[in-house]
Amino acid sequence: MRLRLAARLRAFGADRRGSIALIFGLSAMVLIGLMGGGTDYARLTARRNQLQSAVDAGALAGGNALKLAMPNADAIIGLTTQTIRTEAHAPDDRPLTIQVTVSDDKTSVLATAEEQFTLAFGAYVGLPKAPIAVKARANVVGRMRLCMLTLDSGAPAAFALQKNAQVTANDCALYSNSSSARGMMGQNNAMAKAQTICSAGGFDGARANFSPTPQTDCPVIQDPLKDRPAPPIGTCAKPPFPLDLLPAGGAKIDFNTTLEPGTYCGGLHITKDAVVTLKSGIYVMRDGPLIVDKKATLTGADVAFYFTGNRGGLVFDKKTTISLTAPTTGVMAGLLMAEDRTVTAPVDPTSLVEALLGDIISPTPPALGLTKPVRTYRIISDNARTMLGTIYLPAGRLVIDATRPVADQSAYTVVVAQQVNLYEGPNLYLNANYEATSVPVPKGVGPVSGRLLLTQ
Repeated sequence: MRLRLAARLRAFGADRRGSIALIFGLSAMVLIGLMGGGTDYARLTARRNQLQSAVDAGALAGGNALKLAMPNADAIIGLTTQTIRTEAHAPDDRPLTIQVTVSDDKTSVLATAEEQFTLAFGAYVGLPKAPIAVKARANVVGRMRLCMLTLDSGAPAAFALQKNAQVTANDCALYSNSSSARGMMGQNNAMAKAQTICSAGGFDGARANFSPTPQTDCPVIQDPLKDRPAPPIGTCAKPPFPLDLLPAGGAKIDFNTTLEPGTYCGGLHITKDAVVTLKSGIYVMRDGPLIVDKKATLTGADVAFYFTGNRGGLVFDKKTTISLTAPTTGVMAGLLMAEDRTVTAPVDPTSLVEALLGDIISPTPPALGLTKPVRTYRIISDNARTMLGTIYLPAGRLVIDATRPVADQSAYTVVVAQQVNLYEGPNLYLNANYEATSVPVPKGVGPVSGRLLLTQ
């Protein structure tokens, strides 16, 4: 009897010790789970916030692209997706699922992202992973003001700033269509300030200060002015006073006078302190450049220039004064400059100045690359402060190497060109004070408000 009682007591003690060990083991697991759960929760929250920020950035990038253009949905989806992946920094062991939808009317971008987040201590409670799902929608209200667009589809430095050059476009957008990895470039302390800066390719700006930082891989914008008709090109003008003819047949003016609108065959050369006032109308430079040099002055209100032929283009030399305002009505309403879209063997007007006129102007800095022949339009003048209107050069390269502000006294200036290259430290102002002038802005650029509403 005593032996059976002792055995039962020993068995009871063993069961009790096992139970106590089990209790302590379970308690330890619970404690570890509780402590680990707090750690996992903090990690999970931080990762969710990171993904939300990435999706917000993607939706905003897609929305900004929609504000500037009406591209196809695939381009917006690609830009939004790439932005999210770049910002999310997803590790290889956690695949990130992204879905982007663009509304049929292209006024909103919806982006979602999901991943399975691995929990460090979740296995203790049977939950090794936790799903994270975030979303953001950017709704476009209106469209962004577009004040500069370079059309070249693939050249490096289609939009380029060198040697302390600046572009100031506070209330509008700068855009490059070049797919080159260096399609937009800023070098040697160059600066650009705009509401939005976007490149269809890449951006090379290690030594520049662009604000905001350019978005890259943006959708291509179609030429917004491609449907604008050309003005009529009449017979060669015959001014009511004698003119010295240029070797190419153009007119040389070295005295104070007023010019009538018309077709100037071979171009027009204003020089030697001449003060020339333009009457209202369209001035066609037919197969010849517009050259202003040697301290000459060119002024005109309600005027437009149209360039044709391989010798078309312009030079506004350093010690000159330029003050021009675009028409308010007619076929060139809002256009200060435009050109024939076709050119086959263009001649740089700077070289014509020396070869034909004997004047010497510093050579035009060469383009880093071109995808098609272009005319050259060069502004070196340090007193070209009023150039009010739209400069439309679909077959032209705008080169600005002045040392003082250009167009800063214009209510607005819009530039659409194959290339825009600034050198030597000018500050090109692309103002957007549309309400301060009666000069209309062509449809597709200019005074269209644009803002984004972001929801999560």
